[in-house]
Amino acid sequence: MINGVLNVYKEKGYTSHDVVAKLRGILKQKKIGHTGTLDPEAEGVLPVCLGRGTKLCGMLTDKRKTYQAVLHLGMETDTQDMTGQVISRRPVEVTPEEAARCIRSFVGDQMQIPPMYSALKVGGKKLYELAREGKEVERKPRPVTFYEIRILSVELPLVTMEVTCSKGTYIRTLCHDIGEKLGCKGCMESLLRTRVDQFLIQDSLKLSEIEKLAAKGSLEEHILLPDQMFPECPKIKADRKFDKMLENGNPLPWKGAAPGERIRVYHSSGVFIGIYQWQEERKLYKPEAIFSSPEDFHAPSGKEQI
Repeated sequence: MINGVLNVYKEKGYTSHDVVAKLRGILKQKKIGHTGTLDPEAEGVLPVCLGRGTKLCGMLTDKRKTYQAVLHLGMETDTQDMTGQVISRRPVEVTPEEAARCIRSFVGDQMQIPPMYSALKVGGKKLYELAREGKEVERKPRPVTFYEIRILSVELPLVTMEVTCSKGTYIRTLCHDIGEKLGCKGCMESLLRTRVDQFLIQDSLKLSEIEKLAAKGSLEEHILLPDQMFPECPKIKADRKFDKMLENGNPLPWKGAAPGERIRVYHSSGVFIGIYQWQEERKLYKPEAIFSSPEDFHAPSGKEQI
């Protein structure tokens, strides 16, 4: 079984679940999960967690993301992108400078109302399911952050921009909100995700490429191991006396100054145990995510395991 994270290039026409299903067939393993959905018509970086790496799924959804989006001014749709039904059209009477100034005004902390065509649940039902039934329900605004918005080109009614934002951000809704603020309506023409944390689009692999690499037995060269996902966390290799404690998933006692709030803990043999969080009141490190399993500690001498 492969354990770690694979940088997949999601192509147009696939859902994120489609990618996972196809990878299960290619890699012949069931334990696979993605780290946050991309709409079927969007493309780009989709980190996919494999094996024990699936414990990273929730952790990776918190990471900041970068997109290249094309905003289409003068048009409003029910899905806030070009796949939906056109609700209204307005003349685009703003100048390129006015459009750029409005777009830049969204940088920083914002409150965003999630679109009806989204996978968020209300009353146990996904919003897009309600939308397809012709129902619209009240959605509470959610805090999001736009760290940077760069205007790449303005050829009205189209504006191409690069957006770096927090988790839970809908670029479709950003396009809609820009159109509302300009008074001419707007929706998203296209979307390309170029980065998720340390995963870059130039390193991503299409499903056809993954299939070829797997057939040649060279895919693991492209897998990021679980401990490589936390380069900012100090590395602690425990004394042998703590081995049994770590093998059983127990907290790690710590005396003296703490090396950090979160640390990467390794068995004395070099096996990566997991990520531990500092508990000030108890003066110890508590496991946050364990990536080892019992068989790791019975490997041949000198051989480190994932």
